[in-house]
Amino acid sequence: MIQVEVAYALPHEQKIIALQVEEGCTVKEAVIRSGITELFSEIDPETIPMGIFGKAVKDPSSTVLKEGERVELYRPLIADPKEVRARRAAKMKAQKEAEQAGKTE
Repeated sequence: MIQVEVAYALPHEQKIIALQVEEGCTVKEAVIRSGITELFSEIDPETIPMGIFGKAVKDPSSTVLKEGERVELYRPLIADPKEVRARRAAKMKAQKEAEQAGKTE
């Protein structure tokens, strides 16, 4: 038996479930055995993107877990991170320009 974790996070709630699985257990099997789908009904082990310690797993059905690994379940992004950064940078630039304009008057 090996010790692994299954993690899922929402903006207001997160859950990490530690469990013992037999050697040779796959990422998808660990998610199902963790019972996390009973806690979060939106999780579909057939379709939700998964990873191990922040690195995406292409085939959760065949990727075998090792001792101590953490399976992470990923939610879809609400906004494109590049777009969010660009908007934030534009806002900061506008604020800086406004401050500079106020100093020169």
